[in-house]
Amino acid sequence: MRTTNGHARNKSKKRIFKRAKGFWGGRRKLLRTVKETLLRAGRYAYRDRRVKRRNFRELWIIRISAACAERGLRYSLFINGLKKANITLDRKSLSEIAIHDPPAFDAIFQEAKAALA
Repeated sequence: MRTTNGHARNKSKKRIFKRAKGFWGGRRKLLRTVKETLLRAGRYAYRDRRVKRRNFRELWIIRISAACAERGLRYSLFINGLKKANITLDRKSLSEIAIHDPPAFDAIFQEAKAALA
């Protein structure tokens, strides 16, 4: 009796097509096109996860910089003051504090400014 690999092959195709759900036209229906599209999508996803981190860091720095400018100090001097004062808050936390808890940011700012002098 002849054996086939139908079940495994169909399962594999089904898994690939499931990942292509929501794609347009042949990119969803044709096996070769789906494989190519998924490869490209994977590359974009990998790249853009790193780009997202870059963009968020940029946003946090802009927010901290604006908060420092309101209080009369440049961002670079503020960060230098934090390092000298041994305050190890990351930029994400600092930007959240600057937005949601200005009095706490004022206290951190004064510590950093005092460490500069």
